[in-house]
Amino acid sequence: MTATGLSATPKEYRQRLEGQPDEQIDAWTAELMRDVSIRRGVRHVLRDLMHAARLTEPQLERVFAAGNGAPAIVGRTAEGELMMPAASLHHLVPGLRRTLPNARDRMIEYLVENFEELVYL
Repeated sequence: MTATGLSATPKEYRQRLEGQPDEQIDAWTAELMRDVSIRRGVRHVLRDLMHAARLTEPQLERVFAAGNGAPAIVGRTAEGELMMPAASLHHLVPGLRRTLPNARDRMIEYLVENFEELVYL
C-alpha cells in the first residue's frame, strides 16, 4: 500500500498528514468529503465531520455559514437530521479555518478517522 503513496496504518497516515502544509490538508479534506458523499452520502460526511471536529449540529451550521455557505440551503431530512447539498460541502473547510483555532488538527482527525475510506477509494 505504501508503494502507491498511501500509508500502511492510520498512525503512519497521521504522521504524514502532520508534515503537510495547511493548503494540502484543506484540499484533501474537501476532496474526501466530496468522494465520501458520492459513495456513502452527505449524512455520513456530516456525522463523521461532527465527530472528528467535536461539533454539534448548530455549531456545524455556523461553520458552514462562516465558510460562505448559504444558510438557507441547510435543512433537515424527514428524520430531522441536518442536511445540505453535496456540492456545498466544500464550504465547511474554510468555515472550520475561520471559526476554530485548532481547525487543522480537527481536519487531520477527520482524514485519519476516514483512513479506511481512503484505502477503499
